[in-house]
Amino acid sequence: MYKILFISVSLLAMSLSISAFGADKVTHLDGTKVPRGCATCHNRFNFKTGGGVAICIVCHGDPSRISQEYKFMPKKFAPKMSDQKNVEAEFKKPYRHPAFEFSAGVHRAQENFPETDSRAQRHATCGDCHNVHYSTSTNKFAGLKNKRGLVTSISNEYELCYRCHGDSANLPSRSTNKRVLFASTNPSFHPIEAEGRNSAVVSLLKPYKEKKIIPGDVSRISCSDCHGSDNSSSPSGPHGSNYEFILVENYSIRDNQSESPQNYALCYRCHSRTSIMSDESFKYHSLHINGRAAGSSFSGTSCHTCHDSHGSTEYKYLIRFNQEIVAANANGTLKFVEKGVASFRGECYLSCHGVDHDPKKY
Repeated sequence: MYKILFISVSLLAMSLSISAFGADKVTHLDGTKVPRGCATCHNRFNFKTGGGVAICIVCHGDPSRISQEYKFMPKKFAPKMSDQKNVEAEFKKPYRHPAFEFSAGVHRAQENFPETDSRAQRHATCGDCHNVHYSTSTNKFAGLKNKRGLVTSISNEYELCYRCHGDSANLPSRSTNKRVLFASTNPSFHPIEAEGRNSAVVSLLKPYKEKKIIPGDVSRISCSDCHGSDNSSSPSGPHGSNYEFILVENYSIRDNQSESPQNYALCYRCHSRTSIMSDESFKYHSLHINGRAAGSSFSGTSCHTCHDSHGSTEYKYLIRFNQEIVAANANGTLKFVEKGVASFRGECYLSCHGVDHDPKKY
């Protein structure tokens, strides 16, 4: 009796909460798409199995799964949607969010993000990014909790990413706080939260622009423009990729390799390779990326050696030296000094590939 009462009250509270997010139908509660409704995941009032990865992939995984019968799901549960995509295949790629890899019990139904416990094990499951009781066709991130454990309405994709990749107390030691790097108060940043500060990015390809002036101009991007599947026909979102860092195109951060369209394919989606290699913005771009003449021990370095693709808290032009490769010069100085915006002039004080810059001017 008490169990039935609890369930009834819970469902009523959920329906009232959902109504607060507008008239747009919650996808999983839309009978025209999910004919068995709540029972699809919570068969016979079983609230323990609902929401787990094993449940999600029955409908969102290998198509062969949906024609089978399961003890934990009702008969004729198959959704009536023709655009179902196989997200399970993405999680089998070499670079992926570890939805199938964390130990049972690591994910907690009442957990809040960003994580405040530095000892907490990092993990990622479907429910960390999607709340099936709230998400709709127009807002797939609805219903996620904020720091106080309250349900909020996320309107920007980066807000979702910051839950784990921003102020989390358990960030890996080699990771950086992406919320800090993308802050629009920084000297430079890729335009995720706001349009960029640099008014002269000469390498930009159409339709990308520094500032939106006319319809069709693109002056802001999203996390998923860079992070996602390497297959454009796969489900959208950063589930998995054959490229490192779950990228849609290859981006090599390795040192001592020559430039090629494939090595920096991600950068060349927005930035003209011709402009970069012809040194339009920095007269030594080609030298740094391609290396010195044949016979030299230096065969080129990655864009990542000098630039952080998220943002820089110190310098313009996304300059943030990779200190695994770049070190202070003989006088102990490691810095970049801008000397002219319109003329693209500056000075570098550093030591790199056996060459002391004290400074090197351009």
